[in-house]
Amino acid sequence: MSTISTEAWVLHARKDPKEPQTAQLQLEQFEFEDINENECLVEPIYGAWEGNMTHAMQRRPMDICAQRGEERVVVGNSGVVRVLRSGSNVTHLYPGDLCLLFPAGRLDQYGYVEKVLGYDAPGTMGVLAKRAKMHQRALVPLPKSSRYSVEQWAGLCSRYFTAWNNWNLAFKCYRLQVSEEMDPHPFVWGWGGGTTLAELQIAKFQGCQVAMISSSPQRHEYLNSLGIVAIDRRQFPDLDYDEEEFMSNTDFRKQYLQSEEQFLKIVDEKTNGKKVSIFIDYIGAPVVRATLLALSRQGVITSAGWKSGVKVFANRAVECIERHIHVNTHFAHIADGIPAVEFAEANNVLPKIDGTVTSWENIPILAKEFASGENKSYFPIFQVNSL
Repeated sequence: MSTISTEAWVLHARKDPKEPQTAQLQLEQFEFEDINENECLVEPIYGAWEGNMTHAMQRRPMDICAQRGEERVVVGNSGVVRVLRSGSNVTHLYPGDLCLLFPAGRLDQYGYVEKVLGYDAPGTMGVLAKRAKMHQRALVPLPKSSRYSVEQWAGLCSRYFTAWNNWNLAFKCYRLQVSEEMDPHPFVWGWGGGTTLAELQIAKFQGCQVAMISSSPQRHEYLNSLGIVAIDRRQFPDLDYDEEEFMSNTDFRKQYLQSEEQFLKIVDEKTNGKKVSIFIDYIGAPVVRATLLALSRQGVITSAGWKSGVKVFANRAVECIERHIHVNTHFAHIADGIPAVEFAEANNVLPKIDGTVTSWENIPILAKEFASGENKSYFPIFQVNSL
């Protein structure tokens, strides 16, 4: 089979333990085999920088080059691409079609995504390349004559599919115990970034009372413009739980408990004493203790990510007595793509692009700013090819 060569920002395997843990993207030629009968050759137009791209560069919580057994990897699983050529078995995608990337790398026996294209799925490549090949199942055509910009669709993408699947499961779990008649407008709060925001937008559309926690005034303004209550995280600055420090350091424990008390006071005030019905937590270990304390009886804590701590602990007796449901998902089901896009188009839940679009040559700068927290946009967009 012939090969295709393209320009790409490439992540290299770590060859020496003495090398820095965090990798740097290298701009170079990247070769890949031509498409097979079930694939499309595409050119990415816009991509959105995702947290897992930063994780890939930091090689935490996994070294994806080592995990995939590959020396060079092209990451990036969120964006809009244009079809250039389709394989013989692809009957619904044609040259010129704009498609949203649905990064289904490897599926389990029931159609749930196990490995993500452009991240941990071996043999796949993402949108940090001028040309790429992708399986037809990873491409969802954009609505014809959409009222939204291509940049907005790029920002929606991977985070929204994750949010769609996670939210639908979490909301159904809540309704198993608490009917609409009992609680017609549940309180839904969130920690995290773009995926959390997408879930809150869907929840708001479904009649929930939504709030998101952030320390950034810029983000507060953005949230308010969407009709989402912004909770200022600076009101409880030491809400960063560490079990070892909590048990051994008196000053740490005192400061933490003061912040936790303030946080729970705000929860009580904003929910009229009802607490939070569904708490979306993409942070993890530093906040899970406070999150569970803020959760109502029959409440749901839900997540598909772990930005600041993979391992979380809970008092099982308390969780049983409180009838809490813990929902954990990974990306989406293969059938989620089309209905999620149709819902987004019909119900105005696409993101406002709250920042400038980064050019191709400045992508490493975007990567650095995102990792350091300097980039405050929920949806950092970069351009690969012209529209």
